[in-house]
Amino acid sequence: MNVVVTGLGTTSPLGGDVASTWEAALAGRSGVRTLENDWAEQYGVPVTFAGQLAVRPDEVLSRPETKRMDPSAQMAIVAAREAWADAGTPDVDSERLGSVVSSGIGGVWTLLTAWDTVKERGASRVLPLTVPMLMPNSPTAYVSLEFKARAGAHAPVSACASGAEAIGMGFEMIQSGRADVVICGGTEAAIHPLPISAFASMQALSKRNDDPAGASRPYDVSRDGFVLGEGAGVVVLESEEHAKARGARIYASVLGLGMTADAHHIAAPEPNGAGQTRAMELALERAGLTTADVAHVNAHATSTPVGDMIEARGIRSLLGSHADQVLLSATKSMTGHLLGGAGALESVFTIKALETRTAPPTINVTEPDPELEVDLVRDTPRALPEGQIAAINNSFGFGGHNVALVFGA
Repeated sequence: MNVVVTGLGTTSPLGGDVASTWEAALAGRSGVRTLENDWAEQYGVPVTFAGQLAVRPDEVLSRPETKRMDPSAQMAIVAAREAWADAGTPDVDSERLGSVVSSGIGGVWTLLTAWDTVKERGASRVLPLTVPMLMPNSPTAYVSLEFKARAGAHAPVSACASGAEAIGMGFEMIQSGRADVVICGGTEAAIHPLPISAFASMQALSKRNDDPAGASRPYDVSRDGFVLGEGAGVVVLESEEHAKARGARIYASVLGLGMTADAHHIAAPEPNGAGQTRAMELALERAGLTTADVAHVNAHATSTPVGDMIEARGIRSLLGSHADQVLLSATKSMTGHLLGGAGALESVFTIKALETRTAPPTINVTEPDPELEVDLVRDTPRALPEGQIAAINNSFGFGGHNVALVFGA
């Protein structure tokens, strides 16, 4: 059964919706800036910048909604509402509508704020909705409630691969016949002193406090870690039959899914990138495509010294002699790393790249790593090669999770 994309939604460090986010991405703008708080002074937090939302959820949602939802769920609802409206508010039987929205960390703001309340004001002052707000499945539960999605509400958690895995699960729900339409994606709201301190402690974050906008620099020789971001990306998937029957606009097709595990280390990728490459191979095999069909890759590329080149070598190995005809983008250079939301937002970018035949740029790369042997789109967007119909979106996560999605024009 063919699966197509009929709706897109996001709220991101680049914009409050898909149009503004895509416009900013094509312009090569950074959504990373210095945080306006006293965390560094109060707690000694070593990193003072992140990719914060361009439009806060409380500017869009009602006060009752923001009070009963963790920020991660708020962001998911904002993106889901846009995606649903963009899809033309499909008329679908609730029993045939699913929700798969993931988060890599979950309601960290709710959890830690509640603990502060216990310590400072006592257990009796903890909000009654604390557990429903902090649980990782809260975003998909709220999406299910909002749209009466009764075919299933799922939240696969695979760290930074969560958003892509959610889209993969939505794809499989439709292919298996469980649903006709699935609202799926990822969300994350972890710009909090504890996650920042923890990531910094493991030497994962860039510490370029004097240059926030230039801190995320995938494939550059001076890259020194990722930049934390926040936001959500949501897509509406449908069976092609259902979409055509209602005359829906179709952005792209979901053609293939590949998932593997490194089984190597809880945080570090397997040095040879075999699991990552295998995920891409499986996705292409499932799509019935060859590397000659691939025009574009949106790389996971977080801007870490080790991880970037492992993926780049894997992409080069996969593509072989065709590598020079494929355009590579690393959009985390502009958005920062949305963790559980990254694979979903970058799927939106990949779909838009196919729709517009334009690969978004990678910014902040002033001196590319000499080992980079793929055609990196730098600073300005470029037209995709004629004839090639597919694009790959890669997402990898702590724990050795590897997810590759293949989209078709």
